[in-house]
Parts: sequence; structure tokens; C-alpha cells
Amino acid sequence: MTINTHSLTPFMPDSLIIKPYALMDLDDTLFQTQRKIAAWQLPTAEPHHLVYAAVNKQGEPLSLMTQRQQLFFNWLLSSTELIVVTARDRHEIKRVVLNFSSWQVLTHGALILQPSGEPLKAWQHQMGAILAPLQAKLQQLIAIIEEYNHRQQGPLKLALHHDDFVAPGTDSSDDSLSEMLIYLAIKHHQKDAMALQQFGEWLLAEHPQLADDFYIHSNANNLAILPKGIHKRHAVAYLLEQHLDHARPSFGFGDSLADLPFLQQLDWYGTPNHGQLHDHIHVL
Repeated sequence: MTINTHSLTPFMPDSLIIKPYALMDLDDTLFQTQRKIAAWQLPTAEPHHLVYAAVNKQGEPLSLMTQRQQLFFNWLLSSTELIVVTARDRHEIKRVVLNFSSWQVLTHGALILQPSGEPLKAWQHQMGAILAPLQAKLQQLIAIIEEYNHRQQGPLKLALHHDDFVAPGTDSSDDSLSEMLIYLAIKHHQKDAMALQQFGEWLLAEHPQLADDFYIHSNANNLAILPKGIHKRHAVAYLLEQHLDHARPSFGFGDSLADLPFLQQLDWYGTPNHGQLHDHIHVL
């Protein structure tokens, strides 16, 4: 085969080069708590190298970046168009102190923020149509969980995630929004991941009809009960098809099994050498 070398694109640094898209999960991918830094024995994590990346509700440092993670993040900012893809909701993302200026996929994909920071209205329409019919069932789920928690003497901590969406039947010119419950997040007060997993198994065994409308994602001391129409992969697919330049390459990183479906839509993807996805590579 004869190759015309004059037609090859020169591979050399260029300040005007088109940047690839980097679609990145945040927690346990770009930063993590001190407890996980110790558990994973992350390198370049000496105290004088650590910087905080996110704070708790009281404004106190919670999640940290190692020196390598800082260098990686700075490279992403300077060399790519960085797009956040996270389970964090609109309130939780404000507790991340890093700088983001492009699209953001939040709340497991239920919300898409434009580079301006405003929610994408068309996506609010789509998600509203999915969530509105499930509001009563989500309330029933809350009652089931609270009753279980009472019987077990309160080991679980339940958090509700809401946002504003366009209700079904609303005219496209109507800007009115309705607050809707999106999903339920549960933690174990003693960080007993096994007990949390057993609760999820009990829930599906005792209430198998839940599987018609919901799925459970479990990762360490986090268990989320989500409507089937809410997933990072749906939001990323929509962005790739409707709003991102098809000619630009894309890659991404994520640490959990829930990240894999959105990562598989990209040109390249990877995972940290720790965390749920890394631990399951041998069985995938």
C-alpha cells in the first residue's frame, strides 16, 4: 500500500489545536476523602501535597486531591474541554471548589447544565415526562425505607434528591417548572457496606414490583434507588448527539460500575487503579 506522506497531518504541539472532550466522573475519580486515600494507599498523598477539592455542608474540607490528581486535573483543564458527569446534584456540585466551564451532567444524568450554568430546557422536558408518573411510587418507597429503618433501630440515613422539571403536557413556550423527586440515596451510619447491600437485596425480594420502574446502584457505603429512565448514559448520549461536535474525539474516566455505560459511548475510556470498576475488571 502506497501512502501519500504529504497528506498526513503533522503531529506537533499547536496552541490552536482542537481540544478533545474529556467526560469525567468526580468523586473517587478525581478526588476522594482522607479515609479512602489511606485505604487505597494513594501515592503523592503526603499532607503537604494534599489540597481540598470539595467541602461538606458546613464548608469544611471533605474531599482531597493528591499531587498526581492535581497535575492530572490541571492537564485536563489546559488540554481538553472538561465535561463533568456526576451523581452530585445542583446543590452538591456547588461544594466542589474546582473550576468547570463547560457542560455538566448532574444527578445521575437527570440534569444537564449548559456552559452558561443554566439547565438545558429540552432535557428538563424529557426528564419531567419520565419522573412525573413516578412521584407517587417514590413516596411509597420512602415509607417502605422509613418503616424498615424503624424496625432495625435506625441504621440507615436517607437523602432525597429533587430538582425542577417541565411537567408533561406543558406547552413548549411555557417556562414554568415543577419540583420533582428524582431518586433516593441511602448510607449506613456505621459505614457497613455489607449491611447496605443486604438492605437492597431485601428491598427487591420483598417488593419485586419495584424492578419494573427502578434500579439500584450500590457502591461502598452508597446505595441509590433510581428510576430506569435516569442514567448518566442517557444524558451523555443526548449531549454527544445533540450538542457536541461529532468530529472531536472524546474520552473519559469513572470509578464505578454505573459509570461504565456512559464511558462505553466515548472513543476511549479508563478507570483509576482503585475503586469499584477496577475491582470488577476481572469479571467483566
